[in-house]
Parts: sequence; C-alpha cells; structure tokens
Amino acid sequence: METQRTKGQALQTPRAAGLAGVVFAVLLAAAIILVRLAIPEGADAVTVRGFDDSSRRNAVKTALALVPFAGIFFLWFVGVLRAHVGEAEDKFVATVFLGSGLIFVASMFGAAAAAAGVLSVGTPSGNDPGLPSWDFGRHFAYTLLTDYAMRMAAVFTLTTSILGYRLGIFSRWLTVLGLLVALTLLFVAAAIAWSELVFPLWSLIVSIYILVVGRAPGPDGAKAA
Repeated sequence: METQRTKGQALQTPRAAGLAGVVFAVLLAAAIILVRLAIPEGADAVTVRGFDDSSRRNAVKTALALVPFAGIFFLWFVGVLRAHVGEAEDKFVATVFLGSGLIFVASMFGAAAAAAGVLSVGTPSGNDPGLPSWDFGRHFAYTLLTDYAMRMAAVFTLTTSILGYRLGIFSRWLTVLGLLVALTLLFVAAAIAWSELVFPLWSLIVSIYILVVGRAPGPDGAKAA
C-alpha cells in the first residue's frame, strides 16, 4: 500500500509542476504583452493625455489582474519542483534557486503596483497627473520589471537548469536553452523591449518537457528508469 502511494506521488508531482508552469507562462506572457502595448517604454506617443484612451487603461487593468495569479502559480511551480527534486538537491544551488524565485515574484508584484499607481493617478475625476509623476511611475515600473525581476528570473532559470541537468531531469539541449535564456535576461532584457518574453517561453517549454518526459529522480539522484 505504501509502495503504491509513493509511486502515485512520483507520477503526480511532475504533472502538477508542469501544469502550474504552463498556467504561469501563459498568464505572465499575457500580462507583459498587455502592458507593453498599453504603455510602450520610451514612446513619445503615450503621454499623459494619450493614456486617456480607455483601451489602454483597460489593457493595463487586465494585466494587473493577471499578475497576482501568475505569481501564485509560479510559487506552486517552484514548490512542486523542489518536492520533485527531493533529497537529491544540492543545498547551495537549491537555496539560490528558491531565493531567486521568491525575489522574482516580489519584484514582479512591485512592478505591478507601480503600474497600478500610474493608472490610479492618471484617471481620478478625469484629471491627469503631472508629467514628472507620469514619467516616474512609468519608468519605475519598467525598471523594476526589466532590471530586477528579469535578472532574478535569469538566476532562477540558470539554477533550475543546473539542478535539472545534474539530476538527469533535463536533457542537454534544454540545459543549453536555459543558459541562453539566462544570459538574455541578464544582459539584454533591460535594453531591448519584449526580450523579457523569453522567460515565460522558457517556462512553457520546461513545463511541457516535464509533462511529456519528466520523471522523478531516483535515490542516487539519477533519473528513474
């Protein structure tokens, strides 16, 4: 009975992690796209008056509504991945893995709160904020997302790839992909718009991989046959 229960948990864990990762990837990608379209970084066309467009405000409101749920599914994804790794995990790498994931969520929530501040200041009673307030809120939100949240996502991607490869959970090509995504998030995301979408794309690929071929590692840390 105990053996059957253990086997059942081993089969359910990667599937649960994969499903959580898929939902997180879709929600985060949708939120990033909506915000990028509504408040383009450095675009002169989106001034204080330009944001009076109801479609832009509705796009940001929708994105802000998605962010908390993206964070919830990401934390579940992290938790189930750690449970899946189990006792075989490297304590040092696992600590960096967990810490970067938590800081990423906190930074993402902070960026969403900053965007909400821009929205709330710009719309009460039909009044617009002053240009300094608008610029500060918009640039603060983007800086928190691209400079901080995405670099923590890079650390999370890197450590996840290292753990997955060491334990035999990830194939070589998936590990190389993780390294490339981490480098992109570290050095490119802050400078090139839309490049932060590589993180939800990587999360989606990893989740599908876990759902299709992922297996729990054995007692010696290798993937079970």
